[in-house]
Amino acid sequence: MQEQLTPDFGDYELIDTGNFEKLERFGDYVTRRPEPQAIWRPTLPEAEWRRRADASFLRDVRSEERGEWRLRPGMPSRWSVAYAYGAMRLRMRLGLTSFKHVGIFPEQAANWNFIYDRCTALKTACGEAPRVLNLFAYTGGATLAARAAGAEVTHVDSVKQVVTWARENMESSGLEGVRWIVEDALKFVQREVRRGNRYQGIILDPPAYGRGANGEKWILEEHIGEMLDCCARLLEPHGAFLVLNLYSMGLSSTLARTACRQAFGTPESEQWGELCFTDRGDKQLPLGTYYRFIR
Repeated sequence: MQEQLTPDFGDYELIDTGNFEKLERFGDYVTRRPEPQAIWRPTLPEAEWRRRADASFLRDVRSEERGEWRLRPGMPSRWSVAYAYGAMRLRMRLGLTSFKHVGIFPEQAANWNFIYDRCTALKTACGEAPRVLNLFAYTGGATLAARAAGAEVTHVDSVKQVVTWARENMESSGLEGVRWIVEDALKFVQREVRRGNRYQGIILDPPAYGRGANGEKWILEEHIGEMLDCCARLLEPHGAFLVLNLYSMGLSSTLARTACRQAFGTPESEQWGELCFTDRGDKQLPLGTYYRFIR
């Protein structure tokens, strides 16, 4: 089923978008940062954007990725937001990075809900904790959702500082027991295949381009096929789930669905589409594509 998803996230609001920027509220603070898909005009005037923004990201003219933040007096470099769904209570630390990110992708809360529900159902049906693998796991929102539902979670990311950040989020959320792995994701799944390990859930959030812990090069279009083939050998054949996110512009959810069906076969149920938020001016901003299924 094709569907657009917008989560209910009380500590997050998309205030306005336009001129390739977005104005967002994270908890008590408002950020202004680049958004390449906001091709339209903003609803609010420039003076209002300046008045509201506690932190504004200024891109370095020498770099497509990096930049620096201009902070209003009193704006902290770190703060926290909360997210609740069912019995899940998460608390995540935010920070202003040189890559314009703040530590969470709030649109992913729609997938956190799915992961939490699926892990809860698996634990109830099997009477034991499901094993979940989170690859390219960043600061761990999906990891925490699975762990909050009682899953045994393996969290894999190639950046040690990001894994430390995820561990802080786990502790702030009152959780424990996650298995942390600092390694190139493709190398890890290749080794897991050789070991004959299996999982009841796999979460994939691959970047368009990245580097592994030892400098391994990841290029999405070149490596996603092998990654999916490995994951297909790791995922249990019955009742298991997969979540795949794609943030690269130009890569559609239909493409993700086709690639996953080739690797995993036809699932029992599936969803695909865009993750979105709508700003106060009723402009809907797509923030990535997703594909997920239950076997």
